[in-house]
Amino acid sequence: MNLHRSLPSNSWLATLLLTLTSALAASAAAAAEGQPNIVFILADDLGPTDLGCYGSGYYETPNIDRLAADGMKFTDGYTCGPNCQPTRAALMSGQYGPRTGVYTVGHTSRFDSSKRPLVPVPNAESLSPKVTTVAEALQAKGYATGMFGKWHLGGDRDGTSPSAQGFDEAIESSGKHFNFATKPKVDVPKGKYLADFITDNAVGFIERHKSEPFFLYVPHFGVHSPHQAKEVLIAKFRDKQAVGGHNNPTYAAMIASVDESVGRIVGKLDELKLSENTLVIFSSDNGGVGGYVREGIKKGGDVTDNSPFRGGKGMLYEGGTRCAYIFRRPGAIAAGSVSHEPICSVDLYPTLLELTGAAAPQHQPLDGVSYLQVLQQGGKLTRDGIYWHFPGYLGAGDDTWRTTPAGAIRSGDYKLLEFFEDDRVELYNLRDDVGQKNNLAKSEPEKTAELLGKLRAWRREIKAPMPEKRTDQAPTESKPKNKKGKKNRVAK
Repeated sequence: MNLHRSLPSNSWLATLLLTLTSALAASAAAAAEGQPNIVFILADDLGPTDLGCYGSGYYETPNIDRLAADGMKFTDGYTCGPNCQPTRAALMSGQYGPRTGVYTVGHTSRFDSSKRPLVPVPNAESLSPKVTTVAEALQAKGYATGMFGKWHLGGDRDGTSPSAQGFDEAIESSGKHFNFATKPKVDVPKGKYLADFITDNAVGFIERHKSEPFFLYVPHFGVHSPHQAKEVLIAKFRDKQAVGGHNNPTYAAMIASVDESVGRIVGKLDELKLSENTLVIFSSDNGGVGGYVREGIKKGGDVTDNSPFRGGKGMLYEGGTRCAYIFRRPGAIAAGSVSHEPICSVDLYPTLLELTGAAAPQHQPLDGVSYLQVLQQGGKLTRDGIYWHFPGYLGAGDDTWRTTPAGAIRSGDYKLLEFFEDDRVELYNLRDDVGQKNNLAKSEPEKTAELLGKLRAWRREIKAPMPEKRTDQAPTESKPKNKKGKKNRVAK
């Protein structure tokens, strides 16, 4: 039927039907063009074993477990940093720290390293406005973009707020779970829990943009300290028997609130019949706050346990950098599928570009690889390795350190760590020794030399700045003069 010829041109009914037909055609064209919605939910400080579907017998995460059952779970997912800020910068920029200058949280002098042998590289405390974020790339493709939660990459003063970095709608809040402030300031009901507030806004965003492609970024502040939770949920876990190192009822209740959020968001997608056209991603920004006592760090403050992985947040060992990664899109990703391919934060950007057909930034190299084919068809990725560069210190109290300046590479089954103070090298076969107990650096010298060579070649290629030896004439540990930080010795 030719609608244009069947009705008079001056009929109001014809006008209405033509409008509806055009809207439907535009919607169909968008779907044919490959513009699925994207919802990316990011937990804060959630350990790699803090979910039921990743092995916890104490914490309860039925909604996230269902997400994994309905989609694909990665066993070897990684963050680009051992703490919050570098991972968030990598996710938004698609770049490793040496390109953004974001290596850690806050200023270099946050921990007193004046007695240590190296002067750390200054840290950029925000993501440069020159960076084209993944939100800006999707925005240019016609996506509505929203962010609700912890941004942690800058603010209005230097043009690095989420609204200036590609988000049409954004409300920031972190630091407290009750009685929290927001940017911009909005009304918050008295006694509201932050995870619930973030979810209210996320669900509202989906409602408002259900008829157009959207990118929704939900970076929760949970389960970051201060450890505060809703009393009704704390009570649920108070008398529950501990399982391994998972035993904190307040922390368990915080995880439960993040899980409730996932359930509400996925439920809204199902209700609006958007699920088949929506990729839902769930992950964390670093490993859990635990594993320190086993490393001899008595003041580390274990809240959870990342076992069988070694260490925790702030370390380049597996407990600090490995995280949950779950993807759901019914009809496109096989339910109940599992991938053992290593993926990391910088891979999200190119994956979403391939998924949506959005253009890559012209003047900004992307360091990751797309794992879209793995999501849709399984298989393996082709890459030399995943890299970490941490040219500073993270303290743990009483002159103990979660990490000193170091770098690392994961290549195949092996992970190598290089510590810059004394050039110490550690090599582990993660397939046989996921707990990183058996250092193979001396017993497998060829593999050690191969991976160390790759790591150092990568640092040279990316022009990674290195910490300098401390001398009487050592440079002052001052704030960087620009977003890249001051000019330090570059890796040779």
